[in-house]
Amino acid sequence: SSCLFPLPVRGSEGLYMVNGPPSFTESTAFQRESGKNCKAVAFSKDGSLFAWCNGEKVNIVNVTSAELLRSFDLPKAVCLEFSPKNSVLATWRAYTTAKDGTAGAPNLQLHDVKTGKCLKSFIQKKMQNWYPCWADDESVCARNVNNEVHFFENNNFNTIANKLHLQKVNDFVLSPGAQPTKVAVYVPGSKGAPSFVRLYQYPNFGGPQSALANKSFFKSDKVTMLWNKKATAVLVIASTEVDKTGASYYGEQTLHYIATNGESAVVQLPKNGPIYDVVWSPNSVEFCVVYGFMPAKATVFNLKCDPVFDFGTGPRNAAYYSPHGHILVLAGFGNLRGQMEVWDVKNYKLISKPVASDSTYFAWCPDGEHIVTATCAPRLRVGNGYKIWHYTGSLLHSYEVPSNEEMWQVAWQPFLDGAFPAKAVKYQAVPSELPSTEPKPAQAYRPPALRNKPVASSKLHEDEPPQNMKPQSGSSDKPLSKTALKNQRKHEAKKAAKQEAKADVNQESRQSSAPQNAPRSTVPATTSGDPEVDKKIKNLKKKLKAIEQLKEQAAAGKQLEKNQLEKIQKETALLQELEDLELGL
Repeated sequence: SSCLFPLPVRGSEGLYMVNGPPSFTESTAFQRESGKNCKAVAFSKDGSLFAWCNGEKVNIVNVTSAELLRSFDLPKAVCLEFSPKNSVLATWRAYTTAKDGTAGAPNLQLHDVKTGKCLKSFIQKKMQNWYPCWADDESVCARNVNNEVHFFENNNFNTIANKLHLQKVNDFVLSPGAQPTKVAVYVPGSKGAPSFVRLYQYPNFGGPQSALANKSFFKSDKVTMLWNKKATAVLVIASTEVDKTGASYYGEQTLHYIATNGESAVVQLPKNGPIYDVVWSPNSVEFCVVYGFMPAKATVFNLKCDPVFDFGTGPRNAAYYSPHGHILVLAGFGNLRGQMEVWDVKNYKLISKPVASDSTYFAWCPDGEHIVTATCAPRLRVGNGYKIWHYTGSLLHSYEVPSNEEMWQVAWQPFLDGAFPAKAVKYQAVPSELPSTEPKPAQAYRPPALRNKPVASSKLHEDEPPQNMKPQSGSSDKPLSKTALKNQRKHEAKKAAKQEAKADVNQESRQSSAPQNAPRSTVPATTSGDPEVDKKIKNLKKKLKAIEQLKEQAAAGKQLEKNQLEKIQKETALLQELEDLELGL
């Protein structure tokens, strides 16, 4: 393809543009900004405009002609964003109060891109979520102000057209795509009440009946809400800051599914541990989850929240669908070694396994063919640079900054959906001028005494293969649906119970010849084979025993406290939970 996607590169060497594949040369049209003061860059959604700040001005250029369109005197701007149809440029600088402690000047500014005039200024203290959210057609724009969401219509920022007021709206997300605009809002729980996420259709916010869907849950200090592209459903990752069980320092995560038709579910993940990443497929009917203590599992689910394909386990903590949705990359970045698995999603076949060590950033090119990975400061201060790959595993271009310099950001120029036709998936690595960069696998340390002896496998755990690469045991390789899984567990529990009964009978006949006062409880306690489950069963039995004792005290005429009476009311629920656990539901 002769298309040159410019990639802006920002760092201590300044800001410059690199032509994307196939040339990878520095763009001569865009004048390099030297100096270390470029704090932010932004493309418009269609990729036609590019803005940056340099510590004096915020400039906007036309990407194709590199012509300077606007320049604003905003020396302190550190954040920039365009509205979806390029009408407005939003800028943010740090908020400062006046010397005498009175309110400072408004620090969030909205500028008309065509005329250059300032449309409105707001006070926006926090940098987090500073950016006003627009519907894709700019008919609605919303901001969270003191726990309520304010809506403006058609970029008229002098009138608040609507307010969404619930007890404390902590976060909200507008749906993508065409009207009607929908809003997902999150209200954290307080004083023992659960948190909830609600979906509304703008502007129907009146009363609890007006919500399209509602899901409440405990265990959440913060949430991430992800709309699918067709705006029919939201995935909610709820996480607590700390894991009460002490099992993980990531806190505890749960994944909820909420659809605009009112359906909702908890997504059942078959392995315990953190949820590292959740991504919607661009087709809007599937999503991929990377989860569980390392080596992490990755599974694709459908809208019924049933598993569609299981990738087994591996060193990974991120997932990225290509823009057309036909390829999925599973990767292990951050504290993992940068291994990537590139999958053909239609056939669930592995295409390539490139390794991008020390990566802090990954992005698909809008053409659905190329990928950029980068090592950026401040996450990593050494070995900064970027690499451009073809998804078949070929490294096409690599740049590392000089050792005393840093790179802070690299990005692709965006394009609107449909700008590039989807192409058939290739498996053969495309040719490259660069040698393949397979890093040498680091040899494990071996004490001198063992050095000449054969290597015994010392893996702490064997990786579980993807479901279509498992040794066939005559069973189908489809992951079980929730009902099938329940039935299978019930069946196994019954089988175990039968065998136990048999064992009991044998034990009985053996015991009858033993002296009568021998303790009867020599039958081993049944274990489920899962220490987590056993622990839960033990705890439930303990609670039920405590309830028995309370009931005895009450029967003996003791006046019970309110919390003790509440405990007794929980007995049926606990018994049910115990039964479910013992049956392995």
